[in-house]
Amino acid sequence: MHWSHAITAGCLSAALVISACKKEGAGTNSTETATFDLIQDEILTTQCAISGCHASTSDGTFAQHGLVLAKGQAYDNLVAKASKNAAAAAQSIIRVKPFDAENSFLYHKITCQANHHTGNFGNKMPMGGRILTKGQVELIRRWINAGAPKTGRPVEASVLDDKSACQPEVTPLAPPAASEGFQLRIEPFDIAKQYERELFVRQNTPNTSTVFVNRLVMRGGSNSHHFLVYSFRNQTGLPAVGQIRDIRNPDGSINLTTLAQMQNHIFFGGTMEAEKEVTLPPGVALRVNAATPLDLNAHYFNKTDLTLKGVNYVNFYTVPQSAVQFEAKPLDLNNQDIPIPAGQRVTFKKTFTFNSITRVIQLTAHTHKLGEKFIIRITGGSRNGEVVYENTDWEHPLIKNFNTPITLQPGEGLMSEVTYFNNTSKAVSFGLTSEDEMNIIFGYYY
Repeated sequence: MHWSHAITAGCLSAALVISACKKEGAGTNSTETATFDLIQDEILTTQCAISGCHASTSDGTFAQHGLVLAKGQAYDNLVAKASKNAAAAAQSIIRVKPFDAENSFLYHKITCQANHHTGNFGNKMPMGGRILTKGQVELIRRWINAGAPKTGRPVEASVLDDKSACQPEVTPLAPPAASEGFQLRIEPFDIAKQYERELFVRQNTPNTSTVFVNRLVMRGGSNSHHFLVYSFRNQTGLPAVGQIRDIRNPDGSINLTTLAQMQNHIFFGGTMEAEKEVTLPPGVALRVNAATPLDLNAHYFNKTDLTLKGVNYVNFYTVPQSAVQFEAKPLDLNNQDIPIPAGQRVTFKKTFTFNSITRVIQLTAHTHKLGEKFIIRITGGSRNGEVVYENTDWEHPLIKNFNTPITLQPGEGLMSEVTYFNNTSKAVSFGLTSEDEMNIIFGYYY
């Protein structure tokens, strides 16, 4: 089952988004306005403090970011305030640290520098394919380094004249040593302006004999929606090696040939973050036979009037067969029956049972931007109803390893219990685009 990763202006991400800055004199006289008022009026109010993002504490995403950017509240919520991001908190990086952009979470999230920070700070912002201009980023950087004042104009609005896109180039991911594994990648490709591009490229693994993989490291562009790796159920009639297959035709309609090929997919691994590492518990690995065909799936957004670039890397790290006690298999448990009425909060439950003894070693979850909470419970047996997984951050879903596996007997299983808050004016249901929704348990078992 295809995992289409939704990206939205939901987290601090959207907080800092500008599709394009208004020209001087359009609503705000930027030659006279205080620098922070310019940031507020031209950026935060129009692009961030909108329903579903950072408008109020009732937004569906508020539990994730804890940040309201409405006028009259944004300054106090940004300056000298701790971030909810665990990696930033561990490094004592606050949202806005006056006189120190380098140690301000806001700047980390919007900088044009590739791989600017270390740690899991999440995707570069803004998300959803919007790209700041270099002038917009520079305005915020200079404002922070000037002390992040609430009043006064320490930065001239003329810095906004630089309209070039602030899209960091992806730093190439160094491949593993030949003795440690191998790399597959999708070569750079264009994402047309105001377009959502999703494509597949089949590659064969370079190993000449069976190997066992226990770690994946993935890297892509900052406007990536997701990057996934699939194997194939049926090895006959596969798409050609190296051929780019788009999910949409030039007129925007679904490419039915690509859609049919997706039905042959088995989830192998992936991420909805621009950079991610996934490691299986000790003694557990995925078998990869010689020259295994894999489908690499990239999904990008571009909500600018510029042509942007996408590129993706994935490193497969191997372990000796002697170190492998158990061979991992992928979990892909999907609930497609999720009609979500406009303006309502609803919860859907679905049970998945197993026919043989199943030992679950890793769980993660996938929804799109309307997903508020994803709970996984055990069903059946002595642990019936026990919660084994909970996630409230759809954008950076928890990947939970179980060094002591969850052992399920025949007839027992897992239940997804997923709550959505549809704060839009239209009904939403299962679908492949970021404006649709999904409800999937991913993971591994043996």
